[in-house]
Amino acid sequence: MKIEKTLISGLVLALSLASWQPMAEMSTEEIARLGVTLTPLGGEMAGNSDGTIPAWEGGIRSAAQAGYPDFESGGHHPDPYPGETPLFTITAQNMAQYADKLTDGHKAMLKTYPDFRIHVYPSHRSAAYPQAFYDATKAIAATARLNETGNGVLGAVGGLPFPIPENGLEAIWNHILRYRFDKIGVRNIGQAPVLRNGDFTMVRIEDSATPIYHRPGATVDNLDNLILKFKQKVLAPPRLAGTVLLVHDTLDRTREPRKAWIYNPGQRRVRRAPNVAFDDPATASDGLSTHDQYDMYNGSPERYHWKLVGKKERYVPYNAYRLHSDKLEYTDIIRPLHMNPEHLRYEPHRVWIVEATLKEGTRHIYKRRTFYLDEDSWQIVHVDQYDNRDRLWRVSEAHVINYYDMPVLWITVEVHHDLQSGRYIAFGLNNEEDFTFDFSPTHLSESDFSLSALRRDGKR
Repeated sequence: MKIEKTLISGLVLALSLASWQPMAEMSTEEIARLGVTLTPLGGEMAGNSDGTIPAWEGGIRSAAQAGYPDFESGGHHPDPYPGETPLFTITAQNMAQYADKLTDGHKAMLKTYPDFRIHVYPSHRSAAYPQAFYDATKAIAATARLNETGNGVLGAVGGLPFPIPENGLEAIWNHILRYRFDKIGVRNIGQAPVLRNGDFTMVRIEDSATPIYHRPGATVDNLDNLILKFKQKVLAPPRLAGTVLLVHDTLDRTREPRKAWIYNPGQRRVRRAPNVAFDDPATASDGLSTHDQYDMYNGSPERYHWKLVGKKERYVPYNAYRLHSDKLEYTDIIRPLHMNPEHLRYEPHRVWIVEATLKEGTRHIYKRRTFYLDEDSWQIVHVDQYDNRDRLWRVSEAHVINYYDMPVLWITVEVHHDLQSGRYIAFGLNNEEDFTFDFSPTHLSESDFSLSALRRDGKR
């Protein structure tokens, strides 16, 4: 039996490798387009033909440019577009008129939930990043490449590896390796697993990370095969408080998989957590999201075949400053079946569409997934997930803002809707928190992301 299993595993691996062919690095001609006809990250510089998507003009590069020169980092970012109203609203009654720009997930939500609607606002290509990230992207464009299995990136550090992707794997690695910050960041957030009737118990969480791949002075040789180190502490409710997760995420996962540990306050000990990956239920999620849905997608892509469908225009969550506002309470946002549509903003944007199909011989609760990646940031903004009967099951959205004190376009709230149970989970809520994202915390250092620090956390 052991020999038989080994042979089967070897056959699956061989078939997987046979279907995967590494692509060549970018040509000099392609690299020359970055920052000219393409944005520094590979998006189309020009707007669309009918003017509903504008040209990219650099995005919002500072708080002053957003109109708030006195903004203090860590606060709730005021809306750069405060006076705007929806251009139109999509409902179940008129959705056929807009079907060519709706995801299958949004079509299903409009049909399934009578009160769900999509308010479409003017499009603003607000995404912007530090110049160092743009420079690093251009610097590695001629050397970045996938490893022989597609489960790792070689010849890359500091920048976006594949601004002109050749396949779905390159596109998803762009999401994984996109810029968030370059030193240490910490945020206090709420996670609400919502019952069908709208009831919820808020789970309060502290997330922190140090991004090794993007830190100043990082080189291919001194990365130690790390992308980032991440720590997540549960602060409330009392029955969950004290749980701490530590993850060291790797760049070449064929060479070395992710390493994770967890401190369980009930057992009062630290243990290895190899299941913090793939479809293992996410922390305190009531089974409504998986570990690889955190940040819309993270971890190893090895269990799926990835197909780059192309670039299309879609209505997606964007510039979600109202949802991010400290003028709202959590009960203003959380409603039965879905978040309150009056606080949500959608815009037309161009997105890369990537289809992931589960490989034979591997396991995941999602047989198929369709990802929509914003062309200006490589942030996944929407995902449709299908069950093993190939029925649309869960619909995920990333409501993004430009944290213009960095600047970086990133999620303020991600939400995962379960169409079969009528439940959903909203992660990243910060309206009632003292601060949103501190990109320069003085109380944390890189040593706080070590195994010994995790053990100390358990003794406090």
